Amino acid sequence: MLRSQVAWRYAFCLSAVLALLLIPPGRQADAHAYSAGYTTLQFTKSGVEMTYTLDELSVIELTGADADKNGMLEPEEFAAAEDSVKALLKQQIRLAIDRKDQEATGAVSLTLERQGNAAKAVLKANYPPVSASQTVSLTDQLYQNDTVTNYVNLVTIQYGSHKSTSALSGKYREWAMQMSADAYAGLPSDAQSDGQPHDGASAAGSGWYSFFVLGMNHILTGYDHLLFLFSLLIARQKFKQYAGMITAFTIAHSMTLTLTVLGIIHVSPRIVEPMIALSICFVAVDNVVRKQVSHRWVLTFLFGLIHGMGFADILQEMNIPRSELAADLISFNLGIEAVQVTLVAAILPLLMLIHRWRFSRRAIVAGSSLAFLLGGIWLVERVAF
Repeated sequence: MLRSQVAWRYAFCLSAVLALLLIPPGRQADAHAYSAGYTTLQFTKSGVEMTYTLDELSVIELTGADADKNGMLEPEEFAAAEDSVKALLKQQIRLAIDRKDQEATGAVSLTLERQGNAAKAVLKANYPPVSASQTVSLTDQLYQNDTVTNYVNLVTIQYGSHKSTSALSGKYREWAMQMSADAYAGLPSDAQSDGQPHDGASAAGSGWYSFFVLGMNHILTGYDHLLFLFSLLIARQKFKQYAGMITAFTIAHSMTLTLTVLGIIHVSPRIVEPMIALSICFVAVDNVVRKQVSHRWVLTFLFGLIHGMGFADILQEMNIPRSELAADLISFNLGIEAVQVTLVAAILPLLMLIHRWRFSRRAIVAGSSLAFLLGGIWLVERVAF
């Protein structure tokens, strides 16, 4: 009896360690801890117009402006914090020409735009024009020293008939390009040209690589996706089953990620996020109920469709030009897959050792129970709040 109890404790501890390797402490209940900024730079011969938007929660985190602690910025709260928000963004987000930081020309406006329960702070500023052969750069150091918050600034650059994109996150915090003579000649005289940017040649410094890095960071901080993957892997299976399962998950989430970003399908996050949590609970229960799992690739494919919509959330508000859409989506997806394959390769040998252990079944049950507990917490949070 005593040996059995010790075995159970050992199995639970070992499974917990495996799970916690994928779920950094202190963030378990916050499965999508992204702070998202969106920047548009529009170049004309008369100047550079910058529009920067930041989600409401980030404004609250950075300024403490939510005096009544209700998780929302009331008009009077936002008005009280307006000057500090402007000063913070001016210090952390800098536009430079030939490596010389530029000051905004004229007044800088800051407004709070609310759509339903979501709101964003929108900052607009104008900067001096960029001449032919000059190098222009945008540096974003917001949350630079914050090791907890996962911040990304999705940048759209419009100049004449050209449009490009970049994703600033992690250590990749600068976008830059040199204004060619041809590009300068194609600039409109002011921002009131036709109002619609056209697809064209990519700007120098356009960041397909930044989307690859963004994909890596997105999966590494998508703790619910990682826990789902852990729940799938911990069940005893043959290598062929593992390969089929991972392939099915990759194909499924790639499909819905692409279709969601393209705007072909749209499912509310109020549905997607609880379904992701539910997928963890479902697989965890399946691990406990069935000693031998089979045809799991079917289950993985179905839930992978839901997870793909979750992967797309960070890109949906970015108007990626058609000329770069394929490259950016592929790069983002490859970043996700690079991390996913690396994690699977690292954890499978350890799981194989556990499966040879005489108490392996107890380890599977313990690990699945932990996954069910965390998935259940997320499910309640996402449905109730």
